[in-house]
Amino acid sequence: MNQKALKTLEYYKIIEQLTEYASCESGKELCRRLVPSTDYEEITTSLRETTDAVTRVRQKGGISFGGVKDIRASLKRLEVGSSLGIIEILSISSLLSASAKAKAYGRHEDQEISEDSLEEFFRILEPLTPVNNEIKRCIISEEEVSDDASPGLHHVRRSMRSINDKIHTQMNSILNSNRSYLQDAVITMRDGRYCLPVKAEHKSQVTGMVHDQSSTGSTLFIEPMAIVKLNNDLRALEIQEQKEIEMILADLSNQLAPYLEELETNFHTLTTLDFIFAKAALAKHYNASEPIFNTKHEIHIKDGRHPLLDPKKVVPINIHLGKTFDLLIVTGPNTGGKTVSLKTVGLFTLMGQSGLHIPAFDGSELSVFDEVFADIGDEQSIEQSLSTFSSHMTNIVQILNQADSNSLCLFDELGAGTDPTEGAALAISILSFLHNMKCRTMATTHYSELKVFALTTPGVENACCEFNVETLQPTYRILIGVPGKSNAFAISKKLGLPDYIIDEAKNHLEAKDETFEDLLTHLEENRVTIEKERIQIASYKLEVEQLKARLTQKEERLDERRDKMIKDAREEAQRILRDAKDTADSTIRQINKLASESGVSKELEAERSRLRNKLQDVDSSLSLKREQKNPKKGIDPKKLKLGDGVKVLSMNLNGTVNSLPNAKGDLYVQMGILRSLVNISDLELLYDDSVSAPSENRTKKAGSGSSSTRMSKSFSISPEINLIGMTTDEAIPQLDKYLDDAYLAHLPQVRVVHGRGTGALKNAVHKHLKRLKYVKEFRLGVFGEGDSGVTIVSFK
Repeated sequence: MNQKALKTLEYYKIIEQLTEYASCESGKELCRRLVPSTDYEEITTSLRETTDAVTRVRQKGGISFGGVKDIRASLKRLEVGSSLGIIEILSISSLLSASAKAKAYGRHEDQEISEDSLEEFFRILEPLTPVNNEIKRCIISEEEVSDDASPGLHHVRRSMRSINDKIHTQMNSILNSNRSYLQDAVITMRDGRYCLPVKAEHKSQVTGMVHDQSSTGSTLFIEPMAIVKLNNDLRALEIQEQKEIEMILADLSNQLAPYLEELETNFHTLTTLDFIFAKAALAKHYNASEPIFNTKHEIHIKDGRHPLLDPKKVVPINIHLGKTFDLLIVTGPNTGGKTVSLKTVGLFTLMGQSGLHIPAFDGSELSVFDEVFADIGDEQSIEQSLSTFSSHMTNIVQILNQADSNSLCLFDELGAGTDPTEGAALAISILSFLHNMKCRTMATTHYSELKVFALTTPGVENACCEFNVETLQPTYRILIGVPGKSNAFAISKKLGLPDYIIDEAKNHLEAKDETFEDLLTHLEENRVTIEKERIQIASYKLEVEQLKARLTQKEERLDERRDKMIKDAREEAQRILRDAKDTADSTIRQINKLASESGVSKELEAERSRLRNKLQDVDSSLSLKREQKNPKKGIDPKKLKLGDGVKVLSMNLNGTVNSLPNAKGDLYVQMGILRSLVNISDLELLYDDSVSAPSENRTKKAGSGSSSTRMSKSFSISPEINLIGMTTDEAIPQLDKYLDDAYLAHLPQVRVVHGRGTGALKNAVHKHLKRLKYVKEFRLGVFGEGDSGVTIVSFK
């Protein structure tokens, strides 16, 4: 990739930002050396690594590689058998600690997480924990080795402390007895030996060896004879201590020597991981995404934002190139965003081919180019400095000599800086040459001739940077397929240029130029009108969909309320009818009993059967539609015995066999106080404990009926009620009835689902619950119960 394009497109500024995110110096060096690749497999692999690093950072947080030191020189010394110094061994220890930390970071706690492209990097790390622990045990810091590093060192240092104590005792004694001879009552050291500062005139009073004197000569530093031997012994121990330390370092070096390959692998792996996670940090900073790469030389950028512009002010752009056209000519007024668009396309291509994510929407596509060429005059660049026609043309000549079908060419103000007629002709010729070579090209211009060239040439497309003439502000939107206007007259008029000067300028325009500009104006006005109408239509469509959804919900609620009211009415009518039937059967049976003596029992029984059949017909007409139940298993008439428990399916009542079936299969069944003739095909055999004896039914107390009702409700009542979608007026009556049923069913608590919404339904529910005496307490749900979208109600 040519260096001029990297500089022009400000690629190195991105690299500087990337380098700041690396933790170790070797990782920073990798960032500085990063250049775009032209290998498709290498690019996609690098992008996948960046994406996987971003995923890990999002799941586990970031990781620092600051402990990674460059140990390559130390490894060379180990390779030839040399001993390492304290700092070198500590650097290796720091590397091993970073390896252990990275190894733990790369380990998956959740076994369901699939492996990614970084898995192998973490797997090959070797922390060498035993060796690292030994280093940490022996070496405390760069200046200190632990006393327990070896028995010899421990013995030497204990002896040194003992001699030090003796020296200080002797020196304090001499100091106290000769205080008048001393310049200061302190103990000092000269050449590693303990001395006293003695006044020059009293040097004969203190016997010993003179080691130094002050700059004025008034003070001599004398080592008293009484401690000369002790100082000698201390010096000898210091030499022995140094030998012991050298032996310890040599031993540690010998322990590291067998692991040269592992140490070098750790260094290169951690350096690479630092580089990859720096790319991930840069992607997170830009809120970037992984581009999709292709080899078809197709570019499709969705909501791309130039990374070097203020993210709060930059306007995202959408650009596509290479699918239906390979040459895009961008026109529009100055400061409209044309150059930024060029730089965005070029910089995104360089970043993507370097394995970096781009600040654009997911699904943006880039292509692999062998070269990216850019002739962007700084006059139109972000820095706003000057350029000349000759320098432009020199650069263009170099581009034309090197560009081919695998190149991306970017031209800013092509043909500018010279006579407009000649400049436009040159620009058309240059672009035609590149277009014939199938080179992907973007160019910005003010020339109307290039707009016509784009309109009349297949494979060439116009684009413009939108500009609001009323506010004199660019919108920075790129509109592909629409040629732009320079708007020089409109802008000049808005800025106060007199109309007569503008009119005079228009007179100098050729008729065809004026007509073309008027056509562009008309097209722009139509585009703006259509855009506004499209937004308005979309708004209306959304409103219609919302109204339709609300109407559907309302109709469903009305249908549910209607069906429930009909069901409740039928159930109430059936209950009244059953009560009447029971009363009628009881009365008829009593009359039958009293009339048995008068011999008219057959007529009464027939009348009773007629009345019962009529009531059953009414009951059937009121019953809810339900499937006709058939016996689970047919009953063998020969095995049926008196007293067997059976269920009459048509009546949904349990009873006992009162007579054996006749030839037609008819028999009498006793159901409480009701004795009825039924067919054996309408019966289902029950276990004995499913049927209560008639005597038991007759001796039940009144209160047992409510107990049966509660038991029935307890099996049918739901432990929760859903009020979502109801208004407050609809929900409260439903809630009130449901709570009554739940309380009668002896449910300990229920769950009221009201949703979050605006909170109006929740507040109405809580207000209603406070008024109910049988409610013990209520609370909002917790995690796993529905959170604040439900209320848990407990009964007394």
